[in-house]
Amino acid sequence: MPAAPASSSTGRYSVFAIAREALRLHSGWKRAWASPEPRRKYQVVIVGAGGHGLATAYYLGRNFGITDVAVIEKGWLGGGNTGRNTTIIRSNYLQDPSAAIYDKALKLYENLSQDLNYNIMFSPRGLLMLAQTEHEVRGYKRTAHANHLQGVATEWISPRRIKDMLPIINIDGPRYPVLGGLYQERAGTARHDAVAWGYARACSAMGMHIIQNCEVTGIETQGGKVAAVNTGKGRIECDKLALIAAGHSSVLADMAGFRLPIESLALQALVSEPIKPCCNLVIMANTVHGYLSQSDKGEMVIGGGTDGFNNYTQRGSWHHVEETVRALIETFPMLSRLKMLRQWGGIVDMTGDRSPILSATPVGNIFVNCGWGTGGFKAIPGSGWAMAELVAQGRPGPLAADFGLDRFAQGRFIDESVAAGVAH
Repeated sequence: MPAAPASSSTGRYSVFAIAREALRLHSGWKRAWASPEPRRKYQVVIVGAGGHGLATAYYLGRNFGITDVAVIEKGWLGGGNTGRNTTIIRSNYLQDPSAAIYDKALKLYENLSQDLNYNIMFSPRGLLMLAQTEHEVRGYKRTAHANHLQGVATEWISPRRIKDMLPIINIDGPRYPVLGGLYQERAGTARHDAVAWGYARACSAMGMHIIQNCEVTGIETQGGKVAAVNTGKGRIECDKLALIAAGHSSVLADMAGFRLPIESLALQALVSEPIKPCCNLVIMANTVHGYLSQSDKGEMVIGGGTDGFNNYTQRGSWHHVEETVRALIETFPMLSRLKMLRQWGGIVDMTGDRSPILSATPVGNIFVNCGWGTGGFKAIPGSGWAMAELVAQGRPGPLAADFGLDRFAQGRFIDESVAAGVAH
């Protein structure tokens, strides 16, 4: 677990703290967050110590002064999708509600290291979504126009400019030539683990409890409202309960007595052996179902579409690696000469319209945040901001208002099947 300095009353990281600890042979560093035993009752219990759950806790404390909070986690902090994604951050979505919450997240990401006093390694390197069919050209130009109206800075760029920006690309592929692209200069990447650690450290500093290895085994209700959660570490009473557990959200909802319109599928990714810098953008090639970027260590980070069947697998498979890499090699021939270093999978929760759910539920004082599909990491700060508002006030604010469960009964879908590409 990363450590925080104890050499100052504020516990802040700084060059002075580093120098001071160097003189003391680094004997004064403390753990970044405490590991307390759960109390009998909390005002708010959040299930899921990933990015979304921790961000919700943080903004509950920062924006609403609610610090009597427990964040409970079945495994280890950030061990789910937060630690298993490809770190892409962008906000160039088509629909107004999507663009609003993702751009809020991007704006918070831009200053998150300073806000949390923790380096999340945010890298606004730019993101390019390749158009390799006439259908994509029309779709991305439409998105560019929508983004302009939304105040989200994106632009349509030509194949020649793409080649100038990214020399390793083959824009004249026989099957899928590059016809242009949707470019967002402000987009980029961040270190996924650092995002979770930074939020956890800030929550712990506010007195919140982060309880790991604490699986939820049941949810108790009384008079149509939540009363307590039963866990592997005992019964915990709460006034409000937030379910923020990605692919396992439907399992928790079943414990509480209601259903969610989501499916859980594995999403796989891999990294190559490290090589010299050759790709300074995040690239999404949705026609061939692949996307890539280069990490600070030089690895090519590669991902594709979800598995074609429902499952809870958190590992990779050879057929998916072959499918994704084969598709990308035509556009990026240099990938054919690289060796795979490692691969993994995460469990994503997919709704029918490929948009999330931030909503009250049929059970009083139980709130749910799920359905982000494969776009969860990029949304963490905005999601936490909106979810904290929902939990604290009992009703959604402007960011969450359109993402309620009732939209599926009312037929007012937020269709992001084009802007989300392969459900990103």
